[in-house]
Amino acid sequence: MLLLAAAQQTGLLSRLVTALMQLAEPTIPGLTPPNPEVVARLLLTLLFLPVAGLARTWDLRSYTGTMLAVLTGRERAYSQRYTERFLARLAHARAAECLTEVMARWTWSLWQPEQPTAEQPSTPAVFYVDGHRKAVYSDVLVPRGPVGKLGGKILGCRELVVLHDAQGHPLLATTHRGDHHLTMGLPQMLHCYEQATDQTLMQRVVVDREGMAAEFLAQLKLEGRQVVTLLRADQYEAEQSFEQVGAWQPWRYNRHGQVICEVATARFALKRPDDALPPVAVEVALIRDWRKLLVVEQADETAAVQDWQADLAPEHQRFWEEGWQALPAPPAPTTPKLILVITTGHGMEAVELAHTYFRRWNCQENAIRDWLLPLNLDINHGYAKEQVVNSELVKRQLVAEGRQRRLEHLAQAYRARLAQLEEQNHQLEEQAQAYKQRRDELVVQVMQLEAASQTEERVYFPVKARHVATEWEVRQRKAKLEKNAVRSLGILNKCEGYCRELRHVLRRQEDLEAQARQMYELDHAKDQIMTLLKVGLANLGMWVRDQYFGENYQQCGWQRLLPFFKLGGWVTTTADEVQLEVCAFNNRALVRDLEEVCRNVNTSGATLPDGRRLVVSVGERLRCQRDGPLAQTG
Repeated sequence: MLLLAAAQQTGLLSRLVTALMQLAEPTIPGLTPPNPEVVARLLLTLLFLPVAGLARTWDLRSYTGTMLAVLTGRERAYSQRYTERFLARLAHARAAECLTEVMARWTWSLWQPEQPTAEQPSTPAVFYVDGHRKAVYSDVLVPRGPVGKLGGKILGCRELVVLHDAQGHPLLATTHRGDHHLTMGLPQMLHCYEQATDQTLMQRVVVDREGMAAEFLAQLKLEGRQVVTLLRADQYEAEQSFEQVGAWQPWRYNRHGQVICEVATARFALKRPDDALPPVAVEVALIRDWRKLLVVEQADETAAVQDWQADLAPEHQRFWEEGWQALPAPPAPTTPKLILVITTGHGMEAVELAHTYFRRWNCQENAIRDWLLPLNLDINHGYAKEQVVNSELVKRQLVAEGRQRRLEHLAQAYRARLAQLEEQNHQLEEQAQAYKQRRDELVVQVMQLEAASQTEERVYFPVKARHVATEWEVRQRKAKLEKNAVRSLGILNKCEGYCRELRHVLRRQEDLEAQARQMYELDHAKDQIMTLLKVGLANLGMWVRDQYFGENYQQCGWQRLLPFFKLGGWVTTTADEVQLEVCAFNNRALVRDLEEVCRNVNTSGATLPDGRRLVVSVGERLRCQRDGPLAQTG
């Protein structure tokens, strides 16, 4: 009843019903004409399934409780068949897009305060965006991704992009295929929320290291956004990679008052994939974590081996002597682990920047764990699918085609070089043959002159010089031919290797074609509708916690509040009021908390969707046969 009254007071139910009623006939077939009361009851059934302990509409087949019947004002809860048909009709009518806008506007009006005026400017609001993947076990191939909850396994899954505010309230969630990366989902989420809420710009966005891409940060910076994220270890070398490093300030202490984390400001130029584009200038919060010490690798390992006795006294260095005792080696040099938080904006102090990012665990990771996951966020709804291009096969084929083109280009280049060498060898052989003929003629002339004893004549020396020059030319052509033969053998071996690898690549391509599986993309309409309802229920739980529960419950999650929501009792209705007498707990502290909740509800004047006032009181606790005197007489 508390959640039902909260849905009425915050306007969630009325907004959802109004949005669905605007989808005129025949958009939602089967509702002829659409009855607002029936639509509201069915929405309440889908909305409060987790409160009744049901994970999906299929669980309504064996549901025998009365909670959903009381909430919807019926004698019995809706059947699984009727509820599933209503959900299918909403998905077929493309109600997911409409409900996404409605949920975005409702969460913004619920949690975001009034916009600051010019006289009272404020700092930009901080929003946290993260991805969450839930596995889809299907007999067909669906887009896959790493599911972190299962140890990073690569499985068929759905990708959820979740948006939170700085207080940890889930504002919106969108559903995508499993290989949808966060760098694509984050801009879509921001634009979707801004259009739905008519906001100018969500400036300060905190994202995990999955969004650490230079081009991605550059595009968001051009839009005027300030992105806060972590720098990956492969994007810098050491502390010397940063510029304008400021003084180190203590940031965190342990229980003994010792500094465990230090922080300092710095600047860094993040290189982009295209070297022609200027790098992205970011501000950095350098964090030294003294709890985690990393061993410094020595540049010259051979010197370290040779100087293994450098710290020993001369009398302890004589290891060859009898009675020498070994002493412990000196500790290896260590350095504290470096954590780098960066932002594309300007003007944030290092402590503020580090605090803004590490609040992501409380504002988003813990909120998903404590609120959305207990509401069965990982449950899939709807397995309708259609054939799509096998993205995994396309990636492998593109790699293989690129390798094929590269090998064909290299093989053709070496064939051209081989043909060029063959042509050069042919020319050298022709030249060598001509020089040989000329040499033979000159040899005959020289022999004739020597036989006639005319070696001292002036005619002999020119002939002999031409003979020696011709002989040298013949040897030069022969040496070039031998050198070209060695080069031709090397080029031939290279060409053979490329052609052999080309055949293997072609074989791999044919194997990919033979082993290819048809990929199917799931229809996310049903799942998106149920995800939005779970986001709405989580916000209702947070709103009820903040409005009606005491200070001890202000940081609790869904599981701690669920016993209060599932309490049984007696309902008495009048024309103006609905009196609910809930059963008391068996724990006195919980009874005191329950009485405080009842006082707060009665003081606030909570109303139900039919306009009647809700009055809550605490009755007696339910007794069983083991309680009181019955236990003695039994």
